[in-house]
Amino acid sequence: MAAKRESGSGGGSILQFAPFQSSVDEGFWHRLSSLKLNKLGIDESPIPITGFYAPCSHLQVSNHLSLLTESLPSDSDEQSSTAEISRGSRNKCTVPGTLYNSNTLESFYTIDKQSLLKQEAKKIWEDIHSGKAVEDSTVLSRFLVISFADLKKWSFHYWFAFPALVLDPPATVVDLKPASLWFSSQEAESVSAACSDWRNSSLTADVPYFLLTIAPNSRATIRHLKDREACEGDGQKLVDSANICLGWGDHQCVPNTVGWELNKGRKVPRCISLAKSMDPTRLAISAADLNLKLMRWRQLPSLNLDILSSRKCLLLGAGTLGCQVARMLMAWGVRKITLLDNGRVAMSNPLRQSLYTLDDCLNGGDFKAMAAVKSLERIFPAVAAEGVVMAIPMPGHPVPCQEEDSVLDDCRRLTDLILSHDVIFLLTDTRESRWLPTLLCANTNKITITAALGFDSFLVMRHGPGPFSITHDVKTEAVNGLSADMDNLGLNNRDGGQRLGCYFCNDVVAPTDSTANRTLDQQCTVTRPGLAPIASALAVELFVGVLHHPKGIYAGAEFANSIDSGSSEQPLGILPHQIRGSLSQFSQMTLVGHSSNSCTACCSTVVSEYRKRGMEFILQAINHPTYLEDLTGLTELKKSANSFHVDWDYESDNEDDCVEI
Repeated sequence: MAAKRESGSGGGSILQFAPFQSSVDEGFWHRLSSLKLNKLGIDESPIPITGFYAPCSHLQVSNHLSLLTESLPSDSDEQSSTAEISRGSRNKCTVPGTLYNSNTLESFYTIDKQSLLKQEAKKIWEDIHSGKAVEDSTVLSRFLVISFADLKKWSFHYWFAFPALVLDPPATVVDLKPASLWFSSQEAESVSAACSDWRNSSLTADVPYFLLTIAPNSRATIRHLKDREACEGDGQKLVDSANICLGWGDHQCVPNTVGWELNKGRKVPRCISLAKSMDPTRLAISAADLNLKLMRWRQLPSLNLDILSSRKCLLLGAGTLGCQVARMLMAWGVRKITLLDNGRVAMSNPLRQSLYTLDDCLNGGDFKAMAAVKSLERIFPAVAAEGVVMAIPMPGHPVPCQEEDSVLDDCRRLTDLILSHDVIFLLTDTRESRWLPTLLCANTNKITITAALGFDSFLVMRHGPGPFSITHDVKTEAVNGLSADMDNLGLNNRDGGQRLGCYFCNDVVAPTDSTANRTLDQQCTVTRPGLAPIASALAVELFVGVLHHPKGIYAGAEFANSIDSGSSEQPLGILPHQIRGSLSQFSQMTLVGHSSNSCTACCSTVVSEYRKRGMEFILQAINHPTYLEDLTGLTELKKSANSFHVDWDYESDNEDDCVEI
């Protein structure tokens, strides 16, 4: 602080010190925002901070005290960040401070500023009398800041205070002369050399207050304040830059305090807005994550945003469901999305499929997968979206010999895509188009979510783990042939519980061509417009639930009000297997369907056959309608059912004979 004098009422000169001038780097506000969102939440506890200043030699200019990024602890490790700034340098001297960050603008303006100032003054007063200020003189320059961070608008209100003790009576200047009149030329040279050595030493560069002694031989020495007693009474000239050891009065009586910084001569806080200076993409990222991070303040502290942002999601189908699911995934913080579709945007699509506009329909229509990616990037530039134009090979749609190589290439490409993604969404509009992805997901044990629509009903479900997800050498067993024991093994999870089924487990027929010989209303997915958003939202919520469940893909089906659901332990509530809803009844129910050893897509027989024969098996399943039923035993099952006769007893009136099936 720069010293100055002012005429007193008695004609003397009152000694005054010019306070610091505050300066806040943008990095400080970015660090505070991150700290508030990721760690502090609604906690308003005082935050230790560190200010920095460079000593200024100009008589009329005060030192600037700056707050930088490293002034605050990081949002990951407070202690490590504190260690980084434990020592300063000659041009970056440290000062301890305290930040009081309010949760609302109203509480910022109503905070008791005088009480806070008195608290800081009391700390300084106690440090003087306890001797702490002699050991560490930086505490004499402590400061405080009150602030409010508007994280939606990126504006920050703040007010600095540099506490100064008001002495009564005030200190007066006895005599003021230039240093050249106090020191001889030899002493002045020695003082200058001693100051340079003190400032250049890494041990003392940021020590603000010190003692200066000049021996009779004109040799100057700079010492720490704690060495004062050793310097007195030996005939040396003594200069104390702090004057904290002289007549500070009663320990119990804390002097009055001033120190709130003026803003253009007025006692008002300052405000800065960073929104206009920020890169729009960075601003979009911060805004996109704001809702999710606010969830962790109160409602959902255990929400894992890292696991959401790192997962790669593959959406098979970029129609009504695919568009909605992609939007919902981004809202949950998913940043890696791949959309697969071979269709083009038609004029009838934009009203129902939220990622498309009229421009996407012109000139024959853009490919849906590519148009969807462009739309996602316009909505959120930081998304890592990719479009894949490809048809999914399907059972019941025979492949001519000349097209076999192309179809097999599509099979291999789909296999690679599923392997390279963490979560697969089955959002296509035909049953048979879901068969190959279901088989590949069961083989690789991927999290798989299906959403399917009727006219006024929907199904949303998560597939269970694959039949060989437990620790067995499946390849060896497959080569040797799978017995009935292995079939039973494929019905169980690795924890011994019954494995949840896939989309095809409840069917008794293999998937076939569902579009042939159909009228237009039967070929198109004709649904009530409100159905797709509901099903899409539930599909994404189900996916988020799987990620946050401790058992993940192996979690059993949970129901509301069930003792075994464990919903009280899960942050997002229950994790069902299937959700079926009806708009005509405005109803929704959760169901469970366990895996079937005759499933045409995920049973151990089918998966092991795929592992043995690979693309040859897929081609046979596509070209021969009854192959999957023959392989899984469904053909024999249907024959047995047809030969089964039931004799009805019409004479019995006993209601006890009725059996609920």
